[in-house]
Amino acid sequence: MADAPVYNKTTTTNQHNSSSAKFFDVPNEHLDVKRAAIKAVEVVLSFIAFICEEVIQTCVSCGALYFFEFVSCTVFLFCLLLLFLLATTFHKKVGITCWSQIDFVFTLLAAVFFLIASIVFAAHNEGTDLEKTAIAFGFLSAFVFSIDFGLIMRKGNPFKKSQEPPNERTNQDGPEKEHLNTADNENV
Repeated sequence: MADAPVYNKTTTTNQHNSSSAKFFDVPNEHLDVKRAAIKAVEVVLSFIAFICEEVIQTCVSCGALYFFEFVSCTVFLFCLLLLFLLATTFHKKVGITCWSQIDFVFTLLAAVFFLIASIVFAAHNEGTDLEKTAIAFGFLSAFVFSIDFGLIMRKGNPFKKSQEPPNERTNQDGPEKEHLNTADNENV
């Protein structure tokens, strides 16, 4: 009995969980495997559209070309950043809690702006093969972003508040009608 410890250990060693040691965290609460693959395709298509536009040597209507360049470059960089953050554990360290809303807005704007930029560039170009290729990848990117947006909407609008059922333990009748047993009530 004298050899028995008086106090037991109250802390345990932290077991390294294999999921916490992972760098890539797909699937997670914000990105499943299907949407991660679609995001990767979006990155590749917007990059190809940007590269095809960048190697164009001359332009008749440079405004349309520059607008397409701006959209394709911006969408590529933001999509790459979003994919990196959502597919890794970094989204937990950034301090942003509204990832589904950010993904919703970005995907919608990317689809709309890629569509507009592709239409404008298709209307005002010289008709070279490089321009046609850039336009094709622009439309293809808009299509893939639209599919991604549809998948987001299928899960539900992230801006809509979820309707939780009311708690059954809440008092529906208003304030209590009986007084508590207190020192004042016992003397009455």
